[in-house]
Formats: sequence, C-alpha cells, structure tokens
Amino acid sequence: MRRPTFALPTSRDFAFRVVAAAVFATLVGHAAVTLGAPATSATYYVSPTGNDAGAGSMGAPFATIARAQSVAAPGDTVYLRGGRYAYTAGTTACASQTAVISAIELSKSGAPGSPIEYLAYPGEKPVFDFSGIKDSCRVKGFLVSGSWLRLGGLEVTGAPQNNNLNHESWGVWVSGSNNVFERLDLHHNMGPGLFIQDGGGNLVLDCDSHENYDPMTSNGAGQSADGFGCHIAQGGTGNVFRGCRAWWNSDDGWDFIQAAEVVTVEKSWSWYNGYLPGTLTPVPAGNGNGFKGGGFGVPETKVPASPPSHVIRNCLSFLNKAAGFYANHEPVADHFYNNTAYANHPDFDLLGMLPDGTAQNLGIMRNNLAYGGTLLGNATGPMVDASYDSWDLSPALTVEDGDFLSTSIAGMDGPRRADGSLPCVPFMRLSPTSRLIDKGVDVGIAFLGTAPDLGAFEQGACVSSPPPGTGGGPGSGGATGMTGGAGGATATGGPGGMAGFGGFGGFGSFGLPGTGGAGPSASGGAAMSGGTGGDPVGSADASSAPGGASGPGARAPGEGASGGGCTCALAGDAAGACGTEGQLATALGALLAWTAARVRRRSPPCACHRDRSARSGGGVQRA
Repeated sequence: MRRPTFALPTSRDFAFRVVAAAVFATLVGHAAVTLGAPATSATYYVSPTGNDAGAGSMGAPFATIARAQSVAAPGDTVYLRGGRYAYTAGTTACASQTAVISAIELSKSGAPGSPIEYLAYPGEKPVFDFSGIKDSCRVKGFLVSGSWLRLGGLEVTGAPQNNNLNHESWGVWVSGSNNVFERLDLHHNMGPGLFIQDGGGNLVLDCDSHENYDPMTSNGAGQSADGFGCHIAQGGTGNVFRGCRAWWNSDDGWDFIQAAEVVTVEKSWSWYNGYLPGTLTPVPAGNGNGFKGGGFGVPETKVPASPPSHVIRNCLSFLNKAAGFYANHEPVADHFYNNTAYANHPDFDLLGMLPDGTAQNLGIMRNNLAYGGTLLGNATGPMVDASYDSWDLSPALTVEDGDFLSTSIAGMDGPRRADGSLPCVPFMRLSPTSRLIDKGVDVGIAFLGTAPDLGAFEQGACVSSPPPGTGGGPGSGGATGMTGGAGGATATGGPGGMAGFGGFGGFGSFGLPGTGGAGPSASGGAAMSGGTGGDPVGSADASSAPGGASGPGARAPGEGASGGGCTCALAGDAAGACGTEGQLATALGALLAWTAARVRRRSPPCACHRDRSARSGGGVQRA
C-alpha cells in the first residue's frame, strides 16, 4: 500500500500559539488549556545526512535523535527530515543472548503542557530501519522510557530477532507516561509494532501496525507479533488506542493479556491477523484474533485484586484467522459497545475464566453487529449481559448484504485522510435503507436519529470529500476576517481580508501552526482562497472551521471533531459548531477557530446539540 506522508506545517511564529491560548482560555474559562510550547522553545533538525557536530539547525542538522535529545528541553520540537535512518547496533552490546538492547532510547521527559516533540518534517517521511542490527539478543527499536513526549509521522521497521532463545522484539516499546504516538507506520518488525509495558495516560492515535512476523520466537514462529500490545502493571491507567489499524500481523491485532489496568481501544480496525503477511496462509502458532481482551493466562497468574474490564467500542474486525473480538479467559466482563465483526471465526468469542480456573463465558455487549462466518462462540451464560445486538433483537432479523453499502474490503488499507483519520470507504457501513438503523440503545456514544445504529458506524457519518457549499447561504458572513470570510459580505467571501489568518487553521495533531488550505471547511471553499478556516485537524470536520458563515445551517455535511474532542457534529447547529468552542470560533474569526480546533483535540467531549431530524446533514465523531 502507499504509505501516507505526514503533513506538518513548515515555519510559523510560536507566539501565535501562546496568544491564541491566552485569548481562548480567558473567554471560555479553559485556564488549564495549553496549546503547545512557549514562545522561547527551540527547534532542532535531524537528517540522515546530518552531523552530530553540527548546530542542529535547518542548514546544519544533527545526524541522530540521540544528539537532539541531549539538547532538547520541555517545549522543544525536533524535526526529523525524510530519508532512511539505518541502525546497525544498539546503544549497548548484548550482555547475553537473552538480554535486551535498544537502538534508540528516549529517556528525557518533557513536562505537562510542554512535551518534547519528535516530528516528521512537513511533507517528508523519516524511516527508522533496524534490520541491520545483528546482535544476538532481543531488540527494541525505540525504547520510550520518558514521559510527556510526542512522536509523530515516523515509519518504524525491521526490529530483528537474531536467535530463537527469546520471545519477540519490538518496533516501539513504551514504559513512560502521558506520551502521544501519532501517525506512526509500524511494519515488518519481528514482534509487536508498538507495545506498552508500563506507564499511564498514553495515547496511540491514527497509527498503523501491519505485516509484523516473529519467525524466531522461542514459543513458536508467529506467536508474539501483535499489531499493538498493552500489558501494563497496576497503576498504568488511562492508556487509549484510537483511530488505528492492525492487519496481517502473525499473532493478534490487539492483545491486552496480563494488563492490570483498563485499556480502551476505539474507532479502530483489525483484519487478516494470524496469517503470514501478504498471504492467507495460516500461521500455526499465531493466535489470529482481531481484538483480544485481557486475561491472565491458563492457568491464571498475577491476577490483580480488582481485574480490569477493558473497553472496546466502535471498532471493526474482519477476516481474521480466529475471533474478531475475544475475551481471552478474562476473569471479569469486558465492555463491547458498537462494534462490527465480519467473517471471523467466530465474530465474537466471550470465553472467560473465573479466578479458580473455571471456564465462564462473560461480557457486556451492546449495539454490536455480527455478519458472516460463525457469529458467536461461548456467548451465553449467567455472566453474559447482551442486548440490542444484531443477533438478539426482538423481533429478530437476519442481516443481509443489502444492509450495507458494500461488503468489499477494497481501500481498507488505503491512504489516510489529510487529518490522519481513517479512510472513508463503504465497507460495512450501513445503507440508507438498512434495518439496523436506530436499533441500538444509548450507551453514551453520540448517535443520529431516535437511537444508535448497530455496529461501528452511524449511517451517513462518513463523507469522504465534503462537497463545495456556501456555508449556509450568502449574507451570513461576518466582517472582514472575523468569520474566516475574506472581505466579502457573503458566506463564500472574496480573496481579501483575513484569509491569511484563515490559513492558520489546523495544527495537525501536534499543536504546531498549520499551513492552512489542507482541506475543505464549512464553507466548502479551499483555505486562503475563499477565506475559509482551512482546518487540517479535521478536513472532513466542517464544524472545526468558521468558513464564510456563522448563521444557521452553516455546517456542511461532515463529521465531528477529531481525537478526544467534541463527540458529535449534527445538522442544524446554529452556532456552526458544537458547544462554546465552536460558537467562539464563529464569532471571533480565524484566530479563535485555529485555537478552538486545537482545544477540541485535547479537551473532553463537549455536550452536543443533537438534531435527529436528518442524517444527511451531519455526522458523528470521525469514523
């Protein structure tokens, strides 16, 4: 598949970020909101053709992350230029054949609100290739032991196994806390692409982990190469995977075995796990589950006094060798909400195990959809709490192909959208006439209509390219520069006025000033040509840019804010956005739209106006 580049802005004055933060915090009361590094923060550059004796500037970049880390302080940004960073040795030699070494160790921490950021240079792809390491022991490509760090836009490949005396190696191994891993492309490692061993508050956002295979693992070839793993000890709370994909990994897509705290995975996809990468040849030792819950082994060991109940919601699992969603001998019920499983073996398997070793089926199931293959395994019993799922509706219905826009998986591994979110493809999305619409129950996830739809996607929520529009009609635009309009009195505006500020809309996801114009906004016009916000935080999120209009119906068909932001963006919201943030963005123009987009990325979900009268004009949090 074509690997997406990581588009970050080039250069802007960081002072704009501080000004925007201060204004927005004063008006909204978000005094704790921090939008990035202070104005005094430094920027360093690293290049495969650099020199660690250089100044770390654009013209004289460093050669290694290690050198950049040695001078970076909280709030600083390290830009990694495109090209291949080939490693042939770890930071230490193997003490034995069962020892562990690391090629890169990020041990220096940032600070709350001032992370140290290691980001792909705008429009370039830095590739970290560890396949040249020949030391005969286990290898961590990246060891992230520091906290308050941000890694974005990197490709990580080739973490090797060089003997068969150990289990897996790892592409990225995490033991720090409050880190963000975004738009990482993790592939062809001999072990998990990304693995969280310890630490809490880590967010894995819009990452892909695929074609990882561990042929040298001591407990059987393919047994340990998961896409993502989170096996945290007690105290490591708040770890979240969001908007990620895992495919063609020889073991599982996600694995939470031995996790002593709750792990959440949401809006993520998993398929073709348990097969040799690039084939449909089963890996005998590979488990092949899409999403594997916790569990503590058979027989169980190290079970905490209060075992965690993991949360898996709005996820899609299909064509895996084994189960789409698997409880994996959990001693307590996991929460499975609004998931879709297609043609797995089975789609849902709720096999659990009580602390005394007794097998016991358990799980809390709501609004799930199973279609194709074997639908259920181990799904009945006194500890299974299931209702409003496709198989237990009353009156009963039989799911059919006609309930979906498509049952073809074409495009599922395709390029992500401009904001890093998952591609908008029709696979397993409900058709307008689907009988699964409005058949669920409210579980706290935003929905359209009279009730939630079944499965991972609300019908009508995905708009691949929001069509051009006028942002609600001419005449609703504000004064020059105050709504993202450009000098004109109409919503679509002209090219003058504050279009330059409109171009700042969108930080990516790292709090850096955007270049603008990366995607359509509420007015449907291109940023800096019609004065629209040009907010690449959510190019399909019409609520995140002021466009050229502020009146009723200003939001074009689209989706809600991305990441941890506002969880819905429904039609007819007169403010043109959800909650206080969107209202201020509309009222105060491009500068505050820029700020609001960033706040939505970091803030808890806002309370959203729900207009259930029409599905076609709105959407839910990006799917």
